Amino acid sequence: MTSSTLVYDIRNSRYLNITGRCTLRCQFCPKHNGSKQVHEYQLALDHQPTAEEIIPLLGDIKTFDEYVFCGYGEPTLNLATLVTVAKKIKQDGGRVRVNTDGLGNVFHRRNILPELAPWVDSLSISLNADSEAAYLRHCQPKLKNSFSGVKAFIQLAVPLIDTVQVSAIDGLEGVNIEACRVWVEQSGAQFKYRKLGVIG
Repeated sequence: MTSSTLVYDIRNSRYLNITGRCTLRCQFCPKHNGSKQVHEYQLALDHQPTAEEIIPLLGDIKTFDEYVFCGYGEPTLNLATLVTVAKKIKQDGGRVRVNTDGLGNVFHRRNILPELAPWVDSLSISLNADSEAAYLRHCQPKLKNSFSGVKAFIQLAVPLIDTVQVSAIDGLEGVNIEACRVWVEQSGAQFKYRKLGVIG
């Protein structure tokens, strides 16, 4: 058994914490400042959970507004668990949202969106910057071509996923929030304004 928090609830949604690994080293992320906590939940993981571990923790699927794949890691890095659990939720009548940095295609070196599309109602994608220079500075990606990769992912997602919401954070030096909004809306996605330091 593990002491890791694999599921946690905020408002009427159940959040699924399926990986601690990430493709970014965002300088504004609390985990790089010594905290892996959201609300009262500690989200540090001691292993990469399997679908068999997560599914028994889903509870009564009909009672939650949605299930959100979100922790302090990038959920698409644990793709097999993500797809298997999302499929179970959808087949039982639930709604699924994935919070992602949009680098799943760069990481897996293929387009993973067709695997997600049947089981995912919405994506919340972190763009975070309007220029590659600002993105490299604040997000410090581990993979090459990450900024162009997230933008391509957003454009590929729009026709496949019902709701694609893309966020940027106001308060990061050198980031033009309005330019982010314009690009996101031109891509056919919804723009979500976030404020630096506000989590969950």
